[in-house]
Amino acid sequence: MATQVQPGRYTARIDGEFVVFLIGMRFNKIWKVHQWLPVFVAMPRMLIELTRDPERGLLASQLLIGWRSITLVQYWRSVDQLERFAKNPDDPHLPAWRRFNRRTGGNGDVGIYHETYLVGPGRHESLYGNMPVTGLAAAGRSEPIGRNSETARARFGSG
Repeated sequence: MATQVQPGRYTARIDGEFVVFLIGMRFNKIWKVHQWLPVFVAMPRMLIELTRDPERGLLASQLLIGWRSITLVQYWRSVDQLERFAKNPDDPHLPAWRRFNRRTGGNGDVGIYHETYLVGPGRHESLYGNMPVTGLAAAGRSEPIGRNSETARARFGSG
């Protein structure tokens, strides 16, 4: 994620369909560090591997930290690429998923979730004011808001 602030108002542009994938965990029993720490440290390894090879489909990601939860927002080029990564035994996700289910999955100490959204062209809008390039703008491109994109309604049709 960029850190330099773009002054003014911007919107995100991305070509074609894309996927928004939310994946997260919740520390149900925060004192059981031995249960949630392996889950927590598995994700950076996956992101490093995906970032090294853009052809695998990950466009951008952003970590959101709450009091008892962590959510990773990911933007993917396609559901097929996301699924290929999740199910490939040679990639880090499947072995980590199996370890989680063996060690922690059924005991309730750590909660996990994911949500997947397939977004079509013109089916999204965004606004960034005085922000670094982030979110969908990092997955696609950041463009200044102009006369034809002043309102959220106008941005929907031009995404």
